[in-house]
Amino acid sequence: MTILKTHFSFFSVLALLGLILILSDSTLVHGQQCHGDLQGLISQCATYVFRAGPKRDPSQGCCNVVKTIDIGCACKYITRDIEQIIDMEKVVHVAEFCGMSLIQSHEELAKEQR
Repeated sequence: MTILKTHFSFFSVLALLGLILILSDSTLVHGQQCHGDLQGLISQCATYVFRAGPKRDPSQGCCNVVKTIDIGCACKYITRDIEQIIDMEKVVHVAEFCGMSLIQSHEELAKEQR
């Protein structure tokens, strides 16, 4: 059992590092960064959006960080690689639980692209 927990923790850390690198590379390539604490978002909220495990309500710490993020901007950087690690249904749940409207953010993003 301990070995299983150690392996799961190790792979969780690897997945988190991969997510950080993917987000970092995306922001460098596009020449812009999203406002808010992306690293805090990953450290506080990753366990609530990973594919593995049940859907759970996020912690207050996670919600505090979510409220600092420009969600429309962050959504631009969700690639297929990231979707292999996180469950988008859980992302929506976390955002809505924390009082963020993904629909409004999506509409704002669409206006920017016009």
